[in-house]
Amino acid sequence: MKLEAKREHLLKPLQQVIGAVERRQTLPILSNVLLAAKERELLLTATDLEVELSARVQLPVETPGEITLPARKLHDILRALPEDGTVALSVEGEKATVRCGRSRFTLATLPAADFPTLEDLPFGEDIRLAQSALRGLIERTHFAMAQQDVRYYLNGLLLEVGSGALRVVATDGHRLAFQELPIEADAAQARQVIVPRKGVLELMRLLADSEAEAALALGSNHIRAAMGDIRLTSKLIDGKFPDYQRVIPRDPGRTVIADRMVLRGALARAGIMIDDKTQSVRLQLEDWTLRAQAHSSEQEEAEEEIEINYSGGPMEIGFNVTYLLDALGALSGELAKLSFSDSGSSCLIEENESGSSKHVIMPMRL
Repeated sequence: MKLEAKREHLLKPLQQVIGAVERRQTLPILSNVLLAAKERELLLTATDLEVELSARVQLPVETPGEITLPARKLHDILRALPEDGTVALSVEGEKATVRCGRSRFTLATLPAADFPTLEDLPFGEDIRLAQSALRGLIERTHFAMAQQDVRYYLNGLLLEVGSGALRVVATDGHRLAFQELPIEADAAQARQVIVPRKGVLELMRLLADSEAEAALALGSNHIRAAMGDIRLTSKLIDGKFPDYQRVIPRDPGRTVIADRMVLRGALARAGIMIDDKTQSVRLQLEDWTLRAQAHSSEQEEAEEEIEINYSGGPMEIGFNVTYLLDALGALSGELAKLSFSDSGSSCLIEENESGSSKHVIMPMRL
């Protein structure tokens, strides 16, 4: 294999796929990136056997071929070379040589035939939507995913397709984030899949904030997302996601309407005094008034008072302030609606005039 290209034409696609390469691997070849050069294009692929990332770039290829190179070393070399440099890559035997100006690097290789790929997997019909729309769905829900929970099905994001909508749900058992987007989808093909945490975070990193198209394809054990010259393939979590519809409160009874940014600012300031272990903030509700109170273990206190639209009578309830801030930050409207039944019930947070975004937070004992 032999090719020559501008440094940026090699570095950018490598940066797009290197997220799939774990620093510590049980199989040496998983530390490598697969380079497949043919005619006038180069395909770079990296995987950790759970997530596979591939990026395609158009460039002149002198001698086609396939090889795997140490991903992190190649990345560090390309980053260190001059920005306007021209890089020549050639492979002879079990060694690859990278040249740029007076710089020369020799890298060990491993055979491309030993590299595990996910090329020939069966997938269903594509779901097509703008990359910015898909990115928005993930950004407004991913923070509620569990991390290394023994309930493995919570360590990922639920994608539900059907009834003309794409729904995204995440929960860690203490809070739930729900986002819905109308799409063209056949209700008869309704499906639920759970995408693991790493696949979710890599997809969010790769999605552009633009109207460029993203295509999602669901298989029996994998999901594939194609975004122009970039493709992500991820295993699915084999498990039953909780019935999120049962968690979302119906007709809670008490409703608070507040300026979203004013409430978020008050909670953020109160949170300065919160004990790191509990993260608990006390909300005191009275007609037209909300007080947020926080205490530290050193007997320090903070109190914030804001004006709200509320007439449900006095009530006190405690929540994890980080959960409240995450939920309010995920909304986009000017006004936020918080709904409760009583001091022992969960809180439903949503935009005042839209039901496409819902966040449920369990209360804390005061």
